[in-house]
Amino acid sequence: MKSDLFSSDHMAQPAHAPGMTLQNAKSVKYAVNGEMFARQGAMIAYRGNLQFERKGQGVGGMLKRAMTGEGLPLMAVRGQGEAWFAHEAQNCFIVDVEPGDVLTVNGRNVLCFDATLSYEIKTVKGAGVTGGGLFNSVFTGSGGLGLICEGSPLVIPVSAQQPVFVDTDAVVGWTADLHTSLHRSQSIGSMIRGGSGEAVQLKLEGEGYVIVRPSEATPQKPQQR
Repeated sequence: MKSDLFSSDHMAQPAHAPGMTLQNAKSVKYAVNGEMFARQGAMIAYRGNLQFERKGQGVGGMLKRAMTGEGLPLMAVRGQGEAWFAHEAQNCFIVDVEPGDVLTVNGRNVLCFDATLSYEIKTVKGAGVTGGGLFNSVFTGSGGLGLICEGSPLVIPVSAQQPVFVDTDAVVGWTADLHTSLHRSQSIGSMIRGGSGEAVQLKLEGEGYVIVRPSEATPQKPQQR
């Protein structure tokens, strides 16, 4: 059988070492040797001896998810084999988190990560419920973190002299040394007249980077029961 479909660009190759690699721009391959974590429903294929189990978030995480619609619904993948992960054909990226690093990420942008990483769902400081109830996942430790993004992300440097303002629906994540607060860019009079649709942003100050996706919130698909 002959076709460009069967070229090396599309063919899955055996893994040479445990851990995650980019299969292509839209998927991550993970060579499992023990345990790793991924967002629920993100596995698109696997081979080998693997088991998939839903992972609870604890009482605090469940409450936050119920209140805000945000969170990080996970599954544990255990055994030995290879698994491929993707989500709605979004672009995939791998971040190597090193000891001392702290990365805050919106739960909707997490695809998979090493079991050696620790995460905690936290309220975004300065945002609260009025900022859309921002609850992000904070990753620390050492290991790989697979992220997804609608389109190609924009990474903006933040400095003490130049804070950055981002739409709360577009922000993907930011590095540890940034401070967050809400910023209102519209006057009350403008809001009364209908406004621009850009009333409140997340202000980031300090030294670091903020990651933004090139789109705002998309309508939520109805959940299957």
